[in-house]
Amino acid sequence: MTEQTRIVREVKLLGYNSGKLKAEHFAVVETAGAEPGPGQVLVRNRWFRVSISTRLMAEAGTEDVKGIPFPPLNPGDTLADGAIGEVVRAGPGAGLSVGSVVMHPLGWRDYAVVPAEQCRLIDSPVVDPAAWLGHGWTAYAALVKAIQVRPGDTAFVTSGAGAIGSMAGQIARLLGATRVIGTTSNQEKARWMQAELGYDAVVTRDGGSVREQLAKVAPDGIDVIVDMVGGEQLAAALEIARHGARCVLLGAVSAELNPHNATLKALVELDTFQLILRGVTMRGFSADEEAPEMFDAWIRQLADWQREGGIRTTHTMVKGLDQAPLALQEACAGHLKSLVLVELE
Repeated sequence: MTEQTRIVREVKLLGYNSGKLKAEHFAVVETAGAEPGPGQVLVRNRWFRVSISTRLMAEAGTEDVKGIPFPPLNPGDTLADGAIGEVVRAGPGAGLSVGSVVMHPLGWRDYAVVPAEQCRLIDSPVVDPAAWLGHGWTAYAALVKAIQVRPGDTAFVTSGAGAIGSMAGQIARLLGATRVIGTTSNQEKARWMQAELGYDAVVTRDGGSVREQLAKVAPDGIDVIVDMVGGEQLAAALEIARHGARCVLLGAVSAELNPHNATLKALVELDTFQLILRGVTMRGFSADEEAPEMFDAWIRQLADWQREGGIRTTHTMVKGLDQAPLALQEACAGHLKSLVLVELE
């Protein structure tokens, strides 16, 4: 097959849907490959990330929401997410050599024509896709720049088995927290979080009242809250927050994965007077928008922690582009742990 007749396989959204996201809402299609123009490179993808935010992106009306942190999907659009691949062709002025390994935002396809300015060179003999495509840097930036973990803190991480939470709990410990508590959906995930990620205690949705469980495992209160869920879990944590507690909001899974209608409205009732009396601070944070410069610092810090054996980049690996829609379905249903990656053949 010549370069001019290369067939590209990519995953497209078939149409808007409501309710639970399913693999049948997407299709793997073949299209004629394009050649890179000036300032562009053709990349053969090796891995790409599967993000549950795709559930919200594929909801009708998302394009009308102001401030949405990712582009909405229209029927017929090709999905996109972080990817790592090898440059196989370079257009004039691209500044990247054939054979270079790069990270870029156009996953969900086997070949991608990418503006060179959107590529980050990975200058390493061995590539750990979970380190580069994972959300550890989001958690790191949140715990270093948005709020600060102090020695002796009790940290609470919602969705602790997810892509961010699986790293946030470990990072909080490495930054000085002496007790780390998380939440997840069921006991099987809770046992995994304690065995593999070092959580001291885990509150589960299938274990009864979140408030009662959290009060039991954190009788002296909480100093740091890293929230990806919102709703009841956020409210319960803030009720027992200690004086001077710090809370960073990184997501709202309770809204994004609403089984009836994905939404950006994550409603929760809080006693703000008590937050004032206890000097609790809360802030929303986007690492992409507010701390892009911390990505390189994260890669260096991760390498140090890995050499010391202090952290694990846990992930679920799925083989083949054809399996990607099912992986997305299972991730949104909460059946997969940690970062979800697709490895292309």
